[in-house]
Amino acid sequence: MAERSTAAVDVAGNSGDEPLTAKADKATTDGLAEAQDTAEQTTADTGSEQRDSEPGSTAPELHSGHRLARRYRLEECVTRLDGFSSWRAVDEKLRRAVGVHLLPADHPRARSVLAAARSAALLGDPRFVQVLDAVEEGDLVYVVHEWLPDAVELTTLLAAGPLEAHEAYQLVSQVSQAMAAAHREGLAHLRLTPGAVLRTSTGQYRIRGLAVNAALRGIRADRPQRTDTEAIGALLYAALTQRWPYESDAHGLSGLPKGVGLIAPDQVRAGIHRGLSELAMRALVNDGATASRQDPPCTTPDELSAAVAEMPRIRPPEPTFTAPPEYQRTTYQQGTYGRTQPGIGVTAPAPVPPPPPPLQSPTGKALKWTVAALLIAALGLGSWQVADRLLDDRGTPETTPTQTTTDDSDKAVKPAKPLKIDGATEFMPEGSGIRPELAAKATDGDSGTAWITKQYWNYPNFGNLLNQGSGIVVDLGSVKDVSGLDIRMYRSGQKAEVLAADSEASDPTSLADFSQRLTKLETVGSTLKTTLDKPVRTRYVLIHITELPQDGSATRFRGGISEIQITG
Repeated sequence: MAERSTAAVDVAGNSGDEPLTAKADKATTDGLAEAQDTAEQTTADTGSEQRDSEPGSTAPELHSGHRLARRYRLEECVTRLDGFSSWRAVDEKLRRAVGVHLLPADHPRARSVLAAARSAALLGDPRFVQVLDAVEEGDLVYVVHEWLPDAVELTTLLAAGPLEAHEAYQLVSQVSQAMAAAHREGLAHLRLTPGAVLRTSTGQYRIRGLAVNAALRGIRADRPQRTDTEAIGALLYAALTQRWPYESDAHGLSGLPKGVGLIAPDQVRAGIHRGLSELAMRALVNDGATASRQDPPCTTPDELSAAVAEMPRIRPPEPTFTAPPEYQRTTYQQGTYGRTQPGIGVTAPAPVPPPPPPLQSPTGKALKWTVAALLIAALGLGSWQVADRLLDDRGTPETTPTQTTTDDSDKAVKPAKPLKIDGATEFMPEGSGIRPELAAKATDGDSGTAWITKQYWNYPNFGNLLNQGSGIVVDLGSVKDVSGLDIRMYRSGQKAEVLAADSEASDPTSLADFSQRLTKLETVGSTLKTTLDKPVRTRYVLIHITELPQDGSATRFRGGISEIQITG
């Protein structure tokens, strides 16, 4: 159940124990130990979240240097709360940093934490910090997850000031789309605070603690989709105003003035983007108020994501350039370097007389006359030749110029254009499907979604279960000329090729039906891009995968395809 990992984040202390919509929490920054999480004052109570009773177990007394499964070495305890603890650790087998949540096996929430971690691991969405392992070992239960050293919490970003409009738009767009995908798989977060949202060095936002953070604290909700939608609205509100949209201070942010209620972001701070301000109000629970236009409230992440998509795109700010310093002349360029200035006791040298104008010497005058005589002679000779040619042409019959045609090589080459994809299906030559319901995600125009295989053990060729491999068959709707491919793979290291069916083929299902080779079979990186020397006529194109890359372990394998574009 290992999912792809670069490094991690979510240490368990995003904050205290109260629901997001009801109470404000304190955020824990990655890699910095924080003492105990403390509960904040109640600011509002929507009644949508519930907490299990306080556990009676205490966190295991472990120390730095302790090893789990003879592999994970604990380095630093980040949080100790409610009978569980969270650590920064090192995976000695793969030599990378990871995060670990620890709790006793007899803890009242141990079973729910294991179930939540295993469900989150199966999601396989790169927009979430991935769960790498969930194990019950003796008297301990522990969950291992990614650690992202280059990521920065939203809490830290907001400490420096509010986000500009384009960055806030990216935040709400990416987070709402990710949570919509999670809820479609039956997973909720319920602890979506600024400490749970991370921005990587490439500008992507990733969410940590999906399902697991709530399970660790025993948080439940009657309307989980509404709870997460309100949390996204609170994140957008904080990003625009650098204020928390409730009366109590939380996450290093000041709350709203007491007694004024929930006011729109553009009334808190001048210059805020009007559309984003209205969007934040539509997502928050505010007794029906949805800013000035009175748009309907967004009650699910899907509705919020759709509302973001309907907004006009917000462009990034223009880069600023600093003017270069004014050019300063030096005494060397003024011609006085190394000389004594006149008037300081030494007489300045006499000026050098200027040279005579060009060609004014006797030799120059003779050269001018010689050149003039040669030009006159050349002009006369040329005139005589032209006249002689004209006289000769009068005695010859007129000829009709022959009309010439250009061959195909002189025609302008038309630029390649993306071909419309009519459908995508999973390649199942042996009758056993992998995840056919995800096939359409490889052609939906969104590189954040993907067709992802199941995880296979011991053998990279689909666990020795699929001898002919698998992949995606793209239907162009009709026979067309294919001249190029641009395919984004789910991850690097997959062994793949691209084949095409014959132009007469109809509904090909076996590998033999794809008789035209577009690329050779080889291990590819994150993209598979090529331009064909000669267009190929076909209706069906197969992106064929024969071997999968490692998936967090030397014995586990997983791959997939994120986006397919075909040009012609």
